[in-house]
Amino acid sequence: MSTAIDSLPCLDSPYTLDPGKVAQFQRDGHALIEGLCAPEDLTEYAAAIAHAVDVRKGDLLPMEQRDTYGKAFIQIMNLWREEEVIRRYVFAKRFARAAAELMGVPAVRLYHDQALFKEGGGGATPWHQDQHYWPLDTDRTVTLWMPLIDLTPEMGSMTFASGSHTEGYFGDSAIEGNTMGHWEAFVKERGWATPTYGALRAGDATFHTGWTLHCAPENTSTAMRAVMTIIYYADGALVKAPDSKYRQADLDAWIPGGIPGQPAASPLNPILYAKE
Repeated sequence: MSTAIDSLPCLDSPYTLDPGKVAQFQRDGHALIEGLCAPEDLTEYAAAIAHAVDVRKGDLLPMEQRDTYGKAFIQIMNLWREEEVIRRYVFAKRFARAAAELMGVPAVRLYHDQALFKEGGGGATPWHQDQHYWPLDTDRTVTLWMPLIDLTPEMGSMTFASGSHTEGYFGDSAIEGNTMGHWEAFVKERGWATPTYGALRAGDATFHTGWTLHCAPENTSTAMRAVMTIIYYADGALVKAPDSKYRQADLDAWIPGGIPGQPAASPLNPILYAKE
């Protein structure tokens, strides 16, 4: 797929965040930022991401033969290293600045990107905490989740447990097996509200912290739910000694050469925004 790089819309201009959104994010652990990217500015980037996913997804098992993780989405990571067009999207200063301002930090680094495409008929994504997988010794982490197409509620927008991030790590919350019932009971016991943002436009973005419990329902439509995510963390965060196979795998893949207790700052983790 060929795209004229110089003709791509620039995604570095600042987006003025409503202070209420910042307050909501810090209180609830999630927030919707509408129109972070104009749909017309997203078109070429979305096409490049969709093409890259299609090329790299390989042969997929029939849905009924997949495990919980495989039913939840097609996941392709660190596409910024493969495609210049996608690198420009992932490195967008506008997105990184919004992440920094929501977290209240002066600078953020990239952890990794990931395309999360949920097929028509794709399964639910169980409740989980993203930071279950991350060897990062900080609570200043955030995931941007941006639909590349307009989403209907049937396609599976995420649901969040508001305030769950304030309690830190809940232990094993991997995306596997039949865990929905356990976590549904856990969320109900805590009395957390569980809002979902429903229909979203291409270029809207939800942000949630690494400790915010969240899930997504099945995609009951026939269309692909095309979503791109970017994970950021505060510059200066330290590597946490991996205490699980998941965190060891993430350390090896996304912070190669990272040493526990030292800054998480490998060549794969550039600073994407720093306040001047």
